[in-house]
Amino acid sequence: MYFRRVVVVSNRLPLTTNREPNGELSVKPSSGGLVTALSPVLRNSGGLWLGWPGATTDIHLDGTLDKAGPQLGCTFEPVLLSEKELNEYYLGFSNQVLWPLFHDFPEYCKFDSDYWHAYSEVNRKFALAVARISNADDYIWVQDYHLLLLARELRDLGVKLQTGFFLHTPFPSPEIFRGLPWHIEIMNALLEYDLIGFQAQRDMDNFIQCIEQITVASHYQDTGKLIMINGTNRQTGVGIFPISIDLSDFEVIAMSDEVQKVANQLRQEAKNCRIILGVDRLDYSKGIPLRLRAYRTFLERFKSLRGRVTMTQIVVPSREQIPEYQAVKAEIEELVGKINESFGDENWLPIQYMYRNLGRPELVAHYRAADIALVTPVKDGMNLVAKEYCAASVDNDGILILSELAGAASQMRGNALLVNPHDIDEVANVIHQAYHMPTDERRTRMRRLRHSVSTRDIHWWSNLFLQSARWYQDTIDGDVSAHESMLSYAGNL
Repeated sequence: MYFRRVVVVSNRLPLTTNREPNGELSVKPSSGGLVTALSPVLRNSGGLWLGWPGATTDIHLDGTLDKAGPQLGCTFEPVLLSEKELNEYYLGFSNQVLWPLFHDFPEYCKFDSDYWHAYSEVNRKFALAVARISNADDYIWVQDYHLLLLARELRDLGVKLQTGFFLHTPFPSPEIFRGLPWHIEIMNALLEYDLIGFQAQRDMDNFIQCIEQITVASHYQDTGKLIMINGTNRQTGVGIFPISIDLSDFEVIAMSDEVQKVANQLRQEAKNCRIILGVDRLDYSKGIPLRLRAYRTFLERFKSLRGRVTMTQIVVPSREQIPEYQAVKAEIEELVGKINESFGDENWLPIQYMYRNLGRPELVAHYRAADIALVTPVKDGMNLVAKEYCAASVDNDGILILSELAGAASQMRGNALLVNPHDIDEVANVIHQAYHMPTDERRTRMRRLRHSVSTRDIHWWSNLFLQSARWYQDTIDGDVSAHESMLSYAGNL
């Protein structure tokens, strides 16, 4: 099977639009995990990215996006959304229904039928845009939970393009998923994709269990990595494709004179303290309050290390309009204040807290300066911060403490120090273990982590998905050798 062009479809284009004082609209590349993951794919192979540009329907782009294309190595197709659509489809169904449900927080879900209708309508709007710009031999690669219905909408429009879907978040268990009033519609819509990719084994297992309990489909050819599913009228391939980063990009930044200078300044400001680093987008799934409580327990239990460690907690603003996010921000700031008041003095501040966006060089400088990275989400699809920290540790001398509930744990097991983020005592003890870890062991662990990230980087991820998509279609077309090749390839995951 040959794809002339890959068309990436996501909720948001990798761009930030701003209205300048002179009235002109400026566009620049934006940051984020999805941008980090997919920009190299399109830059290296060419392609088109379709999504919302960050502007509402009352703004005229007038070719502005064309100026940003060369910066990311692709062309862009905007899908403009109204304020109502953004509120109900994005802030509503996507982030107050699907996001908490997929991260095992059903108590935060707001099952509003208006949200569901808006979500369906926006998925159809995206499908109409795909139908308008696509060619017969394009491969449509859809990203994440905002667009679960897109393949179904394309089929309803009579569009017969090959489609793939990758879920960046976890997928919930049947017990949680069945609580969604529209769970049958969503499962049937997902089975309209030709290939579905998940981050980790647990996510694919949950999906298969949902199929068994919710739909009339049955699965077969279980290789342990890829599963072929028989739907009512078609087949869908399902596999595990753990996403990663461009390690070489982070290495170049980490070794730059600018970053090394800032990292040295951060170490000097720490006054001979070991630096423990947390970097998270504001979200209840990241487990930041639990982490702060574990750090407080560490300081209570190991009094001799007070004044010898300092924690830098960076929180990136996100979804501040949603009440649950406002609540977790308030809880974080209250904990930081109480810990600093209880344990700090005029010579030592236990926690350096930052609530803001950081540019990549500044972020990488914090990675380089940190002796320990504390990455402890209560549920995460992958968590690229863990991989970014390893990529930036070019001197092989950092320690990664990682939640066993992050998707990255399955790849980093044995070299990262895995913890249950809900176990406050365990996390405190593992921080103590990391502080006292011998130099040789630290470097051996980090070398192995960096090797893992290097050999399974973002290019490996995209190649694995797209090759599997080609092999899957060849199998459907009757090319048995291609099917055997696909299974062999996936078996090497």
